[in-house]
Amino acid sequence: MCSRFELNASPREVAARFGLALPPPMPNRAEIRPTDLALAIGADGARLLRWGLAVEWGKRPLINARAETLARRRSFKGLLGTRVLIPASAWWEWRPAVDGAKIKVRLRPAEAGLFALAGLADGDRFTIATCAAAPDIAAIHDRMPAVLPRDSEAWWIDPALPFAAVAAALAPYAPPLDAADDSPSQGDLFG
Repeated sequence: MCSRFELNASPREVAARFGLALPPPMPNRAEIRPTDLALAIGADGARLLRWGLAVEWGKRPLINARAETLARRRSFKGLLGTRVLIPASAWWEWRPAVDGAKIKVRLRPAEAGLFALAGLADGDRFTIATCAAAPDIAAIHDRMPAVLPRDSEAWWIDPALPFAAVAAALAPYAPPLDAADDSPSQGDLFG
């Protein structure tokens, strides 16, 4: 699930959409891959963080975290109070083609524009929360990033609210999603 996402917007557009007083620092590319710097918005403002939590028991960073187990897994329990918004304009999944190749599929809420993925941060790095796929994209992948409803974004990053009070926002996105084939090959996820 979700090993690449896109933030294709100007700093001014991001500031306007997320109510930031100043245009935020922006990543140096629109398509963001694991270990890249990406924009994260928390209670203390906007900053660039590296995508993927470092773990002592693995070489690859934890780029995704299952919403269903966040409160139980030791890797994430300590981060439940440092919730962040990850601004995005789309994300990609891969579906198999008839010939066995993989086809890159660009996904986004049908109403377009910018949206927020639910994230957890450790200070320098973040991971994206995932949930079961919405019915209209389940044939492409059984998981999806937790796309926050716009009215839940401020609650998600409010450190005064316990995780239990905001956990329900980590659900399959209910409004329609658009899916469009983007390219014929997955390539290296970490390259």
